[in-house]
Amino acid sequence: MVAQAGGTLARVTPALKGLVLSGGAGTRLRPITHTSAKQLVPVANRPVLFYGLDALRAAGVTDVGIVVGDTHAEIEAAVGDGSALGLRVTYIRQEAPLGLAHAVLAAEEFLAGSPFVMYLGDNLLRDGITELVDRFRAGTCDAMILLQRVPDPQSYGVAELEDGRVVRLTEKPPEPRSDLALVGVYMFTAAIVESARAIQPSGRGELEITDAIQHMIDSGLVVEPHEVTGWWKDTGRLEDMLEANRLVLDVLEPRVDGEVVDSTIEGRVVVEEGARVVRSSVRGPAIIGAGAVVEDAYIGPYSAISPGVVVRHAEVEHSILLEDSRIEDLDARVESSLIGRGATIVRSGDKPRAYRFMVGDSSSIGLI
Repeated sequence: MVAQAGGTLARVTPALKGLVLSGGAGTRLRPITHTSAKQLVPVANRPVLFYGLDALRAAGVTDVGIVVGDTHAEIEAAVGDGSALGLRVTYIRQEAPLGLAHAVLAAEEFLAGSPFVMYLGDNLLRDGITELVDRFRAGTCDAMILLQRVPDPQSYGVAELEDGRVVRLTEKPPEPRSDLALVGVYMFTAAIVESARAIQPSGRGELEITDAIQHMIDSGLVVEPHEVTGWWKDTGRLEDMLEANRLVLDVLEPRVDGEVVDSTIEGRVVVEEGARVVRSSVRGPAIIGAGAVVEDAYIGPYSAISPGVVVRHAEVEHSILLEDSRIEDLDARVESSLIGRGATIVRSGDKPRAYRFMVGDSSSIGLI
């Protein structure tokens, strides 16, 4: 809707809604995601999903629909009605992971014609989205897409620009004509719904959001690009999870609420209430979760030790240890690792010396 304001045309924008996509299977993070939603894997001891929800709330978007799939029970248990995060949350079931544009159609009743911000639940943006949402509210474009230059554009949706305008979008092109990847945050008017309805499934059998946005462009609608200069992470792979963990820990505010006995704490370190650090060295940035025990151990930079973890007579660095895991009596450092909930890695000391494993599907173990 457009109204006259002081001699100029300005769009009268109804309140924006949020649409957060949390239905993906997370195949690239298996075996962790065999038993856990990928959006709930923690970065700096906080689920990835919560960072996106925080960004929406900070931008004034508080009416949020979360698209869920097979892991809906776990997502709903973690987020609840959203009130603890300052949000009002509605859950939207997607029958199968049939593409981002399909998720828009699944959410049509919730959106009810409102403009909205679509945020992929496993993405992180350092600088948030407040400025961009304000710009979308004040503008007259039909869609705003966020872009960032990447070294491997063939792994992403790619945008081609001419004179600052978006002319073509391609999903995971084998020979990219641009290095501008689509960041997992989009802003749309209700026009995207008709475009999502107009397209056909891709070769992957999905309704691609890139095809829906291309339909908007071909229909003469205005799609505004914005290049993101701060860091952005799609946390779909182990390397990306560890890098996101590093980036978030880099801005950690140090705090010691737990018990520290005969230990050395250096740099930006958080020791949460109920945690115990005994005869150990912790070098930040690092976080030790509530109820964790670190004893006769070393915790190195960029480590996130989740609640209930035990690290005893062992060294950990640049790693994420999930809840209730246990690392004990190792004579080599655990580094660049993601250890699942309740996992146990110990040295028994038995003779003859041997390795003994119970390893899940798609696991990776490196021995030196």
